[in-house]
This record gives sequence, C-alpha cells and structure tokens, in this order.
Amino acid sequence: MIIGLLNQKGGVGKTTLSVNIAAALAQSGARILLIDADPQGSTLDWATARKREPVLSVVGFPRKTLHREIEQIGQGYDHIIIDGPPRVEELARAAIMASDIVVIPVQPSPYDIWASDEVIKLIDEARVYKPHLQATFVINRAIANTAIGRDVRDALAVYPIPTLKNTIAQRVIFAEAATQGLSVHEMDAAGPAAMETKAVLDEVMEIMR
Repeated sequence: MIIGLLNQKGGVGKTTLSVNIAAALAQSGARILLIDADPQGSTLDWATARKREPVLSVVGFPRKTLHREIEQIGQGYDHIIIDGPPRVEELARAAIMASDIVVIPVQPSPYDIWASDEVIKLIDEARVYKPHLQATFVINRAIANTAIGRDVRDALAVYPIPTLKNTIAQRVIFAEAATQGLSVHEMDAAGPAAMETKAVLDEVMEIMR
C-alpha cells in the first residue's frame, strides 16, 4: 500500500505524521520505505538526526516523475509512505498519482480549511486517471476543548472527502522525538501520541480493506 500525505498548505504537520505513521507500520515487522517528495527535505533531516539503527528506509525523491517510477523505487517493500510537497503543483500531482490513498492533514484553523480546496482539486484531477484513488482528511494538532477544534469537522464536511474519526493532538513529544530522529513510538510506546498515531493508521488501513 502507498500512503501519500499531502496538503498544498505548508506547516500542517505532513512530515511529522509521515514519519510516525511509517514508524508505526515498521513496528509490525513490515519493510517500509519513506519517500521525501518535498524539496525542503525535512524527512531526510529527520533521518540524518537519528543515532540509532534505522527502523525503515528513507529516500529523497522530489521529482515530477515519482508516479512513473514508484514501482521500481518501491520494489521489495511492503508499504510506502510519501511525504508530499506543499505549493509545488507538479510534484504534488506526481505524489498523488503514486498513492493508493491520500491523507490530508488539516489543523483546526480556518486557514487550513480554506486551503483544502487546492489539494481536493488535484485529487479530483488524479481520479480521472485513477478512479479508485482514496482520500481522507485527518485533523492534526488538535487542541482539546476549543470551539475551533469542535467546529473543524463540520467545516470539512462540505468537501466530498471523509474525515477520519481519530485525531492527533498537539503534543510536545512530536517535536522532541523529531530532534533526535526518533518516532513517538520509540520515545513512549504506551503514550497518547503513539496511541493516537496508531489509531489513525488503523483507520487508514481499514479504508483500504
């Protein structure tokens, strides 16, 4: 399965989710490839910061030919996670076309909700060639007991794409883990951040079943 994490708006937590979803998949013993399709290379930075043995493979491939080369790149892997680029439409199109399911991280902010139009249009374009392409929103960096946190789900309901029931909360451990090139599962396997990430992953896997 190929999971692409994309949103044309930057700063929504694509890399954080990509890294931690990939690490959660790797925990099961599966061979995981994490592709950094963002020219900024944040996922590669995460891998470089790591001092421990790697639990998954990370490659940089910010090219508009990704969808045509994904089969060759991904040979021998059970699952592939693509950390997609913001703002660069050609690269985003390639990442979407390479994916089996596109997960769109959205923060509980009106700016993030408004910006969702762009990635939805790209997904609609891709479905002309790839009609079985799946897509879903995931609410990321949610802050408990806030009005905007409660309202974001209703705001996203105007789009023809579902929103995952499970959400990821705003937690310091995500940044702490990233600075060491670790996943939250390695920092605190039984903690809420790891549990939330696993719940999101399980829901994505259920969609694909």
